Amino acid sequence: MQTTENFISDKDRAYRRRLAEAGLHQLIVALPDEQVAFLDELKERRGLRNRSQVLMQLIQRGREVTQQ
Repeated sequence: MQTTENFISDKDRAYRRRLAEAGLHQLIVALPDEQVAFLDELKERRGLRNRSQVLMQLIQRGREVTQQ
């Protein structure tokens, strides 16, 4: 039986390596449609390029609130 490792392309490995070198990591999450729609709405309203940027902003705001 082949492992998942065998199915990862060289292109994917290179992408993950570049992310890691930049101090970033890829995260895959399973969310209900309603939450994805909410992220997309925020993305459009804020003029962001992707959902990751929305999530990073929300995490930062959450950190600021908890540190007060």
